[in-house]
Amino acid sequence: MYKFSKRLFDLFMSFFGIIFLSPILIFIAILVKFTSKGTILYRGERTGLFGKSFYILKFRTMVMNADLGAGTTSRNDNRITYVGNILRRYKLDELPQLINVFFGDMSFVGPRPELQKYTNQYQGKEKLILSVQPGITDFSSVKFSNLNELIDDDNPDASFEEKVLSEKNRLRLQYVNECNFWLDIKLILLTILRIMHIK
Repeated sequence: MYKFSKRLFDLFMSFFGIIFLSPILIFIAILVKFTSKGTILYRGERTGLFGKSFYILKFRTMVMNADLGAGTTSRNDNRITYVGNILRRYKLDELPQLINVFFGDMSFVGPRPELQKYTNQYQGKEKLILSVQPGITDFSSVKFSNLNELIDDDNPDASFEEKVLSEKNRLRLQYVNECNFWLDIKLILLTILRIMHIK
């Protein structure tokens, strides 16, 4: 019943979210297009449910081909555009993930999807993370809402792996073990408060 109600909620809210926010989505798309060279959307390959890969959608916040460098964004990453900085600060770059949710690649709430090079390293209980639909937000998203500020510029990937990765996996697994409809609502509200810098 939980899985059914969760999917119904995701489908309903993502559809009306896309419709309601369409003026903002169009405005951001125009900003991205005319302030830096490249595509409007960034498509990043991530590991989804049961290990199946999918492409997560975001408004592009970096210069083109930035993904040829480090997979993690650092605190003073010079690949981020001026508009991209603003979009990231308020998580507006994540809005296209409403499309991922509508088509069932993601849920509003679920373990934040990760790069395959990290999911390939899952051991033991960590593999349970892939038994749940990945989401836009979860415990780790709330705790690490300012992730790039924690990452060193010299070697962003190594800094992420040393300082953040194990804790993010622990929090992802916590969600898998505790997930229920009311927890989902709580995490959505906490995420909104984090974005608004209230909590």
